[in-house]
Amino acid sequence: MESFFDHFLLFIVSLIANLLSALAGGGAGLLQLPALLFLGLPFSLALATHKVASVFLGLGASSRHFRSAQFNLRFVLVILAFGLPGVIIGANLILSIPDHIAEIALGVLTLALGVYSAVQPDLGQIHQLKRQTRSGWFVGGLVLFMIGLLNGSLTSGTGLFVTLWLIAWFGLDYKTAVAYTLVLVGIFWNGIGAFTLGIQGQIQWDWLPALILGSFVGGYLGAHLSIVKGNRLVKRGFEIITLLVGSSLIVKHLI
Repeated sequence: MESFFDHFLLFIVSLIANLLSALAGGGAGLLQLPALLFLGLPFSLALATHKVASVFLGLGASSRHFRSAQFNLRFVLVILAFGLPGVIIGANLILSIPDHIAEIALGVLTLALGVYSAVQPDLGQIHQLKRQTRSGWFVGGLVLFMIGLLNGSLTSGTGLFVTLWLIAWFGLDYKTAVAYTLVLVGIFWNGIGAFTLGIQGQIQWDWLPALILGSFVGGYLGAHLSIVKGNRLVKRGFEIITLLVGSSLIVKHLI
């Protein structure tokens, strides 16, 4: 893949995927990873390359969110302390887990997230913290650890799980939860996952400039939309992306 058109196509796919992901709080792999596979990369190489590019989604979104969001240090520490070990373990287990079984299960769970959000119109519209106790933080952290396992070993949609968990368990609104997801999952979880996968295999370095540019610009634009348009648009974006991601994960293993 050497032509300008091919690299431009990668940029466009990455831009759209990461814009939607930054708006909804996850799901960039819905378009980006299949595009890499379609263009000829083997799965392990495509996954590692996608993970590296996804870090720049977090950087692009962070450059916008840091101007308007205030981050609670306790949330930051819990998301990183519980999530990062899960990511590392998941990334080291990826080669031993049957992809089709794991991805169908992930697809079903992701669809359930979208349905759960859709049937609760007031979910995530008001920022009202809850379960701010030791037991609440511990249970919340254990679930984040399990989501980290999925993030390290699978490709699409795990950021969506973090977003909805922060809303449902801790009482964050959609905009705030998406900000935490994009900054902490996008940069740190995906960065550790990319590093772990990279030392196991290879990365398609010559494809990264187009993917990185698309990820950064898409991340910034999606974050800007989420901040300007508010929780209602972010909630609708979340529901659309979860339904698309969940359906795609299921359908690709059934046809």
